[in-house]
Amino acid sequence: MSKINKSSAPIATVRWDRKIAIVDVTGDIDLERSSDFQQALLIVLDKKPTRVIVNLAGVPYMDSSGVASLVKLLGRARKLNITVALVGLTERVKSIFEITRLDGIFEIHGTEQEAMA
Repeated sequence: MSKINKSSAPIATVRWDRKIAIVDVTGDIDLERSSDFQQALLIVLDKKPTRVIVNLAGVPYMDSSGVASLVKLLGRARKLNITVALVGLTERVKSIFEITRLDGIFEIHGTEQEAMA
């Protein structure tokens, strides 16, 4: 498990289970934090996992810039043949994915265990 240095960083921890990266995200992901969020996600991809699970249970709010960061992650991951799954979405965050119909693009699970299966 590796801690990210900045206490205000959107990524709290990155845990590894074999070649699967589990990224724990915390706090609002908005215009102010989305650039750091996106950079941290792309750093995880650089480590060449087979799968990235983004745990959004600690994210009460996400705006379109946060969603754009996840779309960029998905696009880059697909080019590298890495699967991406989202877990732990609050109702508020989940509704953004439903409204934008991205719930049909992203692999979304209720729990990490479901995403690992």
